Amino acid sequence: MTAPSPGETPSGGPAASGAETRQRLLVAATRAFAEHGVTNASLLDITRQAGQRNRGAVHYHFGSREGLLAAVLEQHADFLSEREHRLHQAALERPDDDLPAALEALVRPATELSETGWSGRCYLVIVADLIADEQHDKDPDVRTALERTGGVPVYELITARMPPMPEEVRAERLALLTSFVLRAIGDRARAEERGSTQRLGLDSETFVRNLVSMAAGMLRADLP
Repeated sequence: MTAPSPGETPSGGPAASGAETRQRLLVAATRAFAEHGVTNASLLDITRQAGQRNRGAVHYHFGSREGLLAAVLEQHADFLSEREHRLHQAALERPDDDLPAALEALVRPATELSETGWSGRCYLVIVADLIADEQHDKDPDVRTALERTGGVPVYELITARMPPMPEEVRAERLALLTSFVLRAIGDRARAEERGSTQRLGLDSETFVRNLVSMAAGMLRADLP
């Protein structure tokens, strides 16, 4: 008896198309990476949740865990890139010292993504986990997928509008900003995905404005 192909259905019926199988794997991986972490999620469980018998389905379609992760991240890259671009352009029309306008181009798109459905919320949980676990930064496909969100011009504008400070302090604050913002939105997304109301006390608009204000305070804090 030969092993089923990566596209075969669990019932042994006609094989699903390669695109359909790939999409099923992406859906299963998005949930698994968000619920169990990128490193701890089982590729075998992902394969089973996608309705595939072939244990090599992930490697067949994506090459590796990192290839699957990069594909998961690519799902929302266009959404974030487009929204960040619009808000970045709007921020450029504000005074040169308007730091909150630049920060809004970072905070609002991610918050809006969390409101598009379970996939967007899971995406933010995954990205927040990746920021905390830097080992995946070494993979070029994962790094490229993260960069595709279009955040580089936004960070350049944020940097330009920060108060004068030593370069090493500036770099540290920007790194902490990224972790803080993504973790805050990721935690809110995680709470919403799990049906918890503990982190959902603020409506979306107030949450965005509050997070922007807190982030601006972080970047403008007195120098050590």
